[in-house]
Amino acid sequence: MAGVHEPARREVANVYVHAPFCARRCCYCDFAVTVDRTPDGTRWLDALRAEFEALRCTEEVRLAEELDTLYVGGGTPSVLDPRAIAALPAVIGCAPTRGAAVEWTVEANPESFAPRVAGEWASAGVNRVSFGVQSFAAPALEWMGRLHSAGDVTAAIATARATGLTNLSIDLIFGLPGHLDRSWERDVQLALTLEVPHISLYGLTVEKGTALARLVREGRASMPDGQRYRDEYLFAVETLKAAGYQHYEVSNFARPGFASRHNRACWRGAPYLGLGNGAHSYHGGRRWWNIRDWEKYVRRVEATGSGRAGSETPTEGQRQLEALWLALRTVDGVDRAALGPAASPVLRKWQTQGLASPANGRLHLTPEGWLVLDDLTLELDAALGNGVETRPGRPDPTSVAVDDGVGREIFNDGSLAMGRS
Repeated sequence: MAGVHEPARREVANVYVHAPFCARRCCYCDFAVTVDRTPDGTRWLDALRAEFEALRCTEEVRLAEELDTLYVGGGTPSVLDPRAIAALPAVIGCAPTRGAAVEWTVEANPESFAPRVAGEWASAGVNRVSFGVQSFAAPALEWMGRLHSAGDVTAAIATARATGLTNLSIDLIFGLPGHLDRSWERDVQLALTLEVPHISLYGLTVEKGTALARLVREGRASMPDGQRYRDEYLFAVETLKAAGYQHYEVSNFARPGFASRHNRACWRGAPYLGLGNGAHSYHGGRRWWNIRDWEKYVRRVEATGSGRAGSETPTEGQRQLEALWLALRTVDGVDRAALGPAASPVLRKWQTQGLASPANGRLHLTPEGWLVLDDLTLELDAALGNGVETRPGRPDPTSVAVDDGVGREIFNDGSLAMGRS
């Protein structure tokens, strides 16, 4: 799999920062969040500063003089005082991030994205905002535990644009229980009316320990069958592509020039630093992750300068499996020649079945192939003689942009320091 990952870099140019605070926990959420409507931004910054300084002093990670991307995910960063977000570059020792040189993304929920938030963020150098929309249907939003309305979404988009923030992304969730009578088709069409340059699709999945898991266990909610899940995904794919969006990754669609630079860097194997509770880092062939619980993380950082919960060095087989999975989940696909002759029978079969398509010496999955991404990854891995049984990472999807339910079983572990998108 040579050539799937980018060459190793001594300096890290991609940073993920976790802001765990939420006004309410959604019923499906298993992320590292804490419910706090008025979080202490100073304490958050102090903890991040302590963690970063400890890393810097040990020279375990050296940031590039100019970052490529800075991604602040959550949680809901927009519930923080906006001055906390504005102060973040100083905490990690990088110059104010203005202009297009760095992609600085911050996640927000529509109901907490007030004009003051937008203004402070834009003045500080934030140039991309990812909104957690999920649906425009009031019953679905209420059932999920969301606090916004369809009107709040429209207002938030208008507020962002009024302050010069035009690189915008929204999330939508498909595969909701049928009793909600939510029209997925209507939600997709309403999303198009917003004319945002980036849209992410995430399929609802039942995660252990969530309120949704309890509802399903008690028979008070039932998940849709695989056919409806498939139909909703493929409907959105065709509709968004027809509207001019490029389907550049299993869950992500962008107008030309608006793909998420942060996540693309991680998908291509670039090193990244994750700061905050539950965040993950990858550098020098090693992966490490922080304590999930916010209070435990803060106390540990305050006492020792480190919030680390564990680390690992993936084996060669694990790295090969991860490289395959990352490559197959993007439109770039895999280099057929680099895989060698052992892969040819499998790749030809995929093409015959309509699961993959060739282009310029590479092979990428079709939307039908992405629906079975995990199965195809393991099939190709076995054909190459790898057959890895153990999987990289640790169970923690906090920082993962790919928490999408479409081929997420292998790496539902938070091993990538990404935001939603």
